[in-house]
Formats: sequence, structure tokens, C-alpha cells
Amino acid sequence: MKTLSVLAGFALASSLGVVGAPAVAAESDFPSRPVTLIIPFPPGGATDVLGRVIGARLGKELGQPVVIDNRAGAGTIIGATYVSKAAPDGYTLLLSSGTTFTVNPAIRSNLPYDPVKGFDPIGLAGRTALILLANKDVPVQNFKQFVDYVKASPGKYAYGSFGSGTTAHFAGETVLNAAGLKMTHVPYKGSAPAMTDLIGGQIPFSVDTVSAAIPQLAGGKVKAIAVTTAKRSALLPNVPAMAESGFPGIDMDTWLIFAGPKGLPPAVKARLEKALAATMADPDTRTKLVAAGLEPAFSNAAAASELISKELPLMRAVAARSNITAD
Repeated sequence: MKTLSVLAGFALASSLGVVGAPAVAAESDFPSRPVTLIIPFPPGGATDVLGRVIGARLGKELGQPVVIDNRAGAGTIIGATYVSKAAPDGYTLLLSSGTTFTVNPAIRSNLPYDPVKGFDPIGLAGRTALILLANKDVPVQNFKQFVDYVKASPGKYAYGSFGSGTTAHFAGETVLNAAGLKMTHVPYKGSAPAMTDLIGGQIPFSVDTVSAAIPQLAGGKVKAIAVTTAKRSALLPNVPAMAESGFPGIDMDTWLIFAGPKGLPPAVKARLEKALAATMADPDTRTKLVAAGLEPAFSNAAAASELISKELPLMRAVAARSNITAD
């Protein structure tokens, strides 16, 4: 009879939610230990630098250290897959770009993670425009001259990007399609080798991030033609946007989103979102991010999810139109 009473009491406690109390308490105490931030890029790269700046302040907001774990490889797939399969408790997070959430799904049919069903976005940390650059000796000063120059010799000229199937590649193909141009795409293994060849004249044009272009523009080593966004970049206010050159439909940039595995407890997700918002509002952090080439632009979890949902079909359309595939 005593055993039956204990079982009955356990059932009653379960129905009242008492048994789940420890889990609720754990959520309310979050975080009670260090949080791991997975960056699916190598150490020293732009995303790694930005992630460490943000992570340092985020740790202060959370009251626990944020430990950076670089899991690079396969176009962010290794790191993203790791996070998507982690326990949804808030202690394993991902900081990544559109490569993870909208580009890979557009060019790969067998991804080991789902860009929508595999993650809970926490918020957007910031954005950086992409920019069309020219070798300093190419006789082109603006986008109209670029179009006229390339149209005069269809298929003769090439442009470089920091890799096949990257945001720069997608932006380049979008520009060519909008302007009715034919050029050869030259993919490089990163921004640095592409920039080296642009400076050296091995390629006449390239598409890169504003953050990578700023030092070379300041040194007069390359020329800025236009940013691939609807508005000018705050980091390069003197460089025209595509919309000013007669192509308002072109609006492509790269962005960074914080996310956790799908199924984060609401209280944990809310705590992380609040901490990220406070981090991105911190003046010192913002100054450091701008210096590193990122325009701080916090948006909440709902807005981050909407951004992914909106951009994913657009990227798939660009991939289909330009026959970009990684399979």
C-alpha cells in the first residue's frame, strides 16, 4: 500500500507540474556555467574577430564567460551541423552568416542540417555591404562606366570573389543579370588571395566585403565602383549604392546571426535575446565592431527568422538562374 501511495503521489505531482520544477529552475538560473559560441570560420578571419568582440561583451551581460570554439570547414557546414545537433539548452550557440542559412541551402541538396528547422535564431548582430571593386588602372570610375566597359566586350572580362557559392559570388551574378552583362567568375579560396590578384592586375574586377576593401581603398590600391545594397554603407559613405546607378532591385549584403539549436526553452531564448540586444547597444562594443568593418544592427529573434525566410528563396532563384551548385 505504501508503494501505491508513493506512485499515486508521483502521478499527482506530475499532473501539477511539480516533477518538472527542477527543469524550470534550471531555466530560470540560466546561465549557470560558461556558454560556448561556435564560429564556423577559421581563427583570425573577419567573423572570428567580430565574434570575439561580441562574445566578450555578451559574457558580461550573461554573467558567464562566452568561450569561442572555431569549427571551420565545408563552407560553415561543420560548425552549423554541430550546433544543430547540440542539446537545446542555450549553452551551445552559433554565430554565422548567410552562407549557413541561405547560401548553402541554395546550392546544396544534401545538407546535414536544416537552415530553418534546425535552429532557433536569437538575433541579428550586424551587417556589412558587399562592394564591386576595380583594379586601379582599369578605366572605370563608376557603375555606368563599368557597364559600358564590360558590354563593349562581352565575355572578355573576369571578376573575382572569395569563393564559389559565397555571398560575393551570388552578389556578382545578381549584378551581371540585372545589367545584362557577361563576365567570367574566378573563385578564390578567401578574400586575401582575390584581393592580391585584383591589386596585381590578374583580374580587373572583384566583389568583396566592405570590411575587406576599406584598407585597400584607403591605400589607393583599388577603386570602389559601387556597393551592392540599396543604400550607401555607413563605413564608405562616399561610395554610391546600386540604386543610385539605376538598379534599385539590387540589395545584397552579408550579415551575422546568433542562433541556437531548435527547441530552446522560451526563458533561455528570451535571456539570450535580451543579452544580445544589450551587447549590441554597448558603445564600446559598437566602436570596435565598426573598426572591424561591421555595421552593428541588432534585430530580435523574430526579425532574424524573417530575414532568413525572405532571403532563402531569393538565393535559390539566383543559384538556379546562374547555375550555381556545389553538388
